[in-house]
Amino acid sequence: MLDTQPVETTHEFNTMQVELVRVDDGFHFEAVGKSGVAQHIDAATDIGGHNAGARPMEMLLMGLAGCSAIDVILILKKQKQVIEDFRLKVDGLREKDAVPAPFKKIHITYLLKGQLNADKVKRAIDLSMDKYCSATAQFRPSADITYSFEIQE
Repeated sequence: MLDTQPVETTHEFNTMQVELVRVDDGFHFEAVGKSGVAQHIDAATDIGGHNAGARPMEMLLMGLAGCSAIDVILILKKQKQVIEDFRLKVDGLREKDAVPAPFKKIHITYLLKGQLNADKVKRAIDLSMDKYCSATAQFRPSADITYSFEIQE
């Protein structure tokens, strides 16, 4: 049985809270965090969803991509690198027919365009993956995370 008590907050931790509200009689939800920006979550149509939002596991990969992207851009800006375009593609592999089915392998492809030094890009990504990205730290115990990057000038 799960503990239904709210998380006790103390001054030694940063707290985060989201609220999830059911939108329809299926699996469509609206989630809102401290930012106040709503995100929609839904299930696949084959189990009764309406495809009105991202799947929960997709959102986990989106969170990982966003977390690392913010780190990398901040680091490259501090290094006076010129970023004209920045994209990430994240591929996650889960065991087929497993319940639960956590990610076992994740590969992130960083696609950058601009006047960028490849060594600085690699260092920024390494720092994100190994030191700064909390989402990466969350996945590390269960998933092998790899990355590659491409720079277009």
